[in-house]
Parts: sequence; C-alpha cells; structure tokens
Amino acid sequence: MRKLLFILSTIVAVLPTVAQDVQSPTPFRAYIYNNEYEVYLKINLYDEDVEVPGQELYGALPGYLGKKHNSFCWVITAAKINNSKMATLSLINDYGSEDLTATLTVKNDSTYILKQEKGSTLKVPKNSKWQKLPKILEFKRQKE
Repeated sequence: MRKLLFILSTIVAVLPTVAQDVQSPTPFRAYIYNNEYEVYLKINLYDEDVEVPGQELYGALPGYLGKKHNSFCWVITAAKINNSKMATLSLINDYGSEDLTATLTVKNDSTYILKQEKGSTLKVPKNSKWQKLPKILEFKRQKE
C-alpha cells in the first residue's frame, strides 16, 4: 500500500512538468508592445477570442492594434498562420474607413515584426493629430 501511494504521488508530482514539455509553443497568443509609438497588439490567432475593451460590439476577434491611453484601435478581422514564425493579418480601423494587409513575423521568443504589405497606412492618434506608423514596426512580448 505504501509503495502504491509513493508511486501515485510521484506520478502526480511529475505530470505537470511532462505536460509543459509536450505543449506546443503559442507565439501568436500574445500581448506585444512598441515603446517608441506606444502601440500594442493583443492577439490570439489560434482561438480568435479577443475582445476590444469598451468595443465589445465587434465580438470575438483574432486581435487588435491599440494605442496606449486611447480607445482608438485597428481591428484584426482575419488572420492566417502561414507557419510557426509568420502570420498574415487583415486589419481595419475602428471607423471602418481604412483597411490593410500586414504580416506578423516572430523573430525570437520576445521580438515580433509587423510589416504593412498593402492597403492603407497605419495611423494612430497622437496629440489631437494622426501619426503615421512606419511600414515595419518592432514589438516586444509583454505580460498583460
């Protein structure tokens, strides 16, 4: 009986570490941030269950690009994971007046590159004006 309890407790103790090794990485479920432009991407391209705070009308989405201290956003309407390092995103601004296609590339565990491919230029509000974002933006993975 003691041996059985010992074996069961050992299995229970080891099981979580084994499960962590088996789980596949999820680079496209993240909160990533760009300090220079104070913009971020909140994404879950796997389950597409992200809601924009204060704009729940959109429902569950693959994600959105937001601006710190502002409710403006670019909504990701469609996402296709091309491979483990790259995804293609379709975005529209929250007015629905502009759209674009971009690629999101995982450089390493904490660095992502968003590249605008075609369509409108990403613009976000800054000091009551529109600030154009560069065609290529680097983001760092953050904790939410």
